[in-house]
Amino acid sequence: MSTTTIAVEGMTCAGCASSVRAELSHLPGVSDVSIDLAGGTVTIASIRPVDPDAVRAAVEEAGYQLAS
Repeated sequence: MSTTTIAVEGMTCAGCASSVRAELSHLPGVSDVSIDLAGGTVTIASIRPVDPDAVRAAVEEAGYQLAS
């Protein structure tokens, strides 16, 4: 099991979190996506490490971007 935590800019409500969660959940091997709106972080649990480019693309597809 692998866990990856990323910072996402612009998530401010449950709808934002839902959009990001939906996109990341479609990545191969992802078993759970937890979002901390107050902290602006997303924790991805997966059976193997997730591809950083795929994570970035999924977050951008949801309409957000990774924090620098």
